[in-house]
Amino acid sequence: MIGNGTTPLRPRDRRRARRRRGLTAGATGLAVALGLGLTSLARAHAETAGGPADTGTAGAVTEPQGPEQSDFSSAFGYSLTHPTATPAGTNDWSCRPGQAHPEPVVLVHGTFENRYANWAALAPRLERAGYCVYALNYGAPDLAPLKGTGDIVASAGQLASFVDRVRTATGAAKVDLVGHSQGGLMPRYYLDRLGGAAKVDKLVALTPPNHGTTFQGLGLMARAMPGADALLGGSCTACEQQVVGSGFLKDLNAGGAVAPDVDYTVIATVHDQVVTPFTSSYLGPAANVDNQTVQTYCLTDTSDHTDISYDPVATHLVLDALDPARSTRPGC
Repeated sequence: MIGNGTTPLRPRDRRRARRRRGLTAGATGLAVALGLGLTSLARAHAETAGGPADTGTAGAVTEPQGPEQSDFSSAFGYSLTHPTATPAGTNDWSCRPGQAHPEPVVLVHGTFENRYANWAALAPRLERAGYCVYALNYGAPDLAPLKGTGDIVASAGQLASFVDRVRTATGAAKVDLVGHSQGGLMPRYYLDRLGGAAKVDKLVALTPPNHGTTFQGLGLMARAMPGADALLGGSCTACEQQVVGSGFLKDLNAGGAVAPDVDYTVIATVHDQVVTPFTSSYLGPAANVDNQTVQTYCLTDTSDHTDISYDPVATHLVLDALDPARSTRPGC
């Protein structure tokens, strides 16, 4: 049995899923290595220019709008040469929410990603559905294509500033947050510790590492090797903070997992190769928590950690979570 009472994939489907996940993991690993190098170059350039690297969450740099994309690889490739791009349909600061969707939607990308790579499909879909949609970059210099590597506490502060900017521009009392990976975890710090619970109605999280990840054993191996843990944290502070058993996660989860006035939806996939086991994404049972798995609705869905924000079933579940009164059951 897998997921929530589903049956196993056929051998042929399992082989196809493993092959695709292997290719995705390899491409992601290469992109991470490239991105870390480009991040270092961007930071060095900013410091040489006379100051610390600017995170740019308040729109400090030009925000060209990129084209709509149908898959993560295409969007990620575009973002490497357009690191400040916004997804189509986002960051229209003249948008005013309508009665049907009174809360603006703020999209929060994951680690080693950026707003465009994560949301080049979902953002325009939400905009066409009538939402005011906004997306920020955080956790890295403006010119670094891979973001979300900085200290999660500092990134939560950037999110707080961005949400306040959205609320001021739109006149909305609250926003809804949709996040991927760290983008589903980091907002919990904002909600719990930075007053965000009074400004957020819903948090919809795609494959968040709510209880940490072993990174398929890499994180635990780093902890067992003298100096390796510090090296991991030095290269990517947010990575170390997301490893199971980290001080950050112990502190965040110590006082209870959820704020009582916020609705939480977690959307996971059994094929997650980053948050392992995939059930680490789930929040504990509560009246305002809904833990979902895409394979519950489509057994043959092979979406993994990286491409879930482009998955049709996951997209359907996001739309349902944002507007439960009009929700329908997704299928393959």
